[in-house]
Amino acid sequence: MLGIFSAGIAPGLALLSYFYLKDEYDAEPISVVFRTFLYGALLVFPIMFIQHVLDTENIIQSQWIHAFLNSGFLEEFFKWFILFYAVYQHVAFDEPFDGIVYGAAVSLGFATSENIFYLVANGVEHAIGRALLPVSSHALFGVIMGFYLGKGKFTEGSKAKWIILSLGLPILLHGFYDYILISQENWLMAIFPFMVFLWWLGLKKVKMAKVLSAKHFKKQYRLQKRTLHS
Repeated sequence: MLGIFSAGIAPGLALLSYFYLKDEYDAEPISVVFRTFLYGALLVFPIMFIQHVLDTENIIQSQWIHAFLNSGFLEEFFKWFILFYAVYQHVAFDEPFDGIVYGAAVSLGFATSENIFYLVANGVEHAIGRALLPVSSHALFGVIMGFYLGKGKFTEGSKAKWIILSLGLPILLHGFYDYILISQENWLMAIFPFMVFLWWLGLKKVKMAKVLSAKHFKKQYRLQKRTLHS
């Protein structure tokens, strides 16, 4: 059991550490990051219950609806809800890159909890495949979600477009990911290029968030200088 737990939690913690250490300007409080991770882990229970009811009652019969509603919308909406209402206004969220860290934290909390349940039910031999696909994809959905939340929070003027993108794009990507898995007989041939694209997009957002944070701190520095000399 200890081996299953270790295999279940290790990929999530490794990926979270990777994105956390990418924050070059103002490292986030470990306590807030861990709390966000824990929120994500606890989300598994209400989401699994809703998905179980939908499956048991045979409400969703289309593969498209299953992928984009039962998985994509439900999982990404709950993660977005936590980020927007529990983290977005937090004092620790003080630069654009923070969205990447907290987005990865809530998504990896969810993915880690889900991963442990899966390995308990199906065996530790699935650990590598789970780390490469579901855990990694959840991390990248969270990174993309967090990027747009960070951009929205620190953009002057209307923020609505970025907030909408922070929810809509992860739902769309998650839906396509699940649709490939449930609809394609040779799903490995399709999921590989999709994961390459997802990693490319996620890492691109990480670089863009770094640039936004650098600009943010330069602006803060100039404002402080003006205040001191006024």
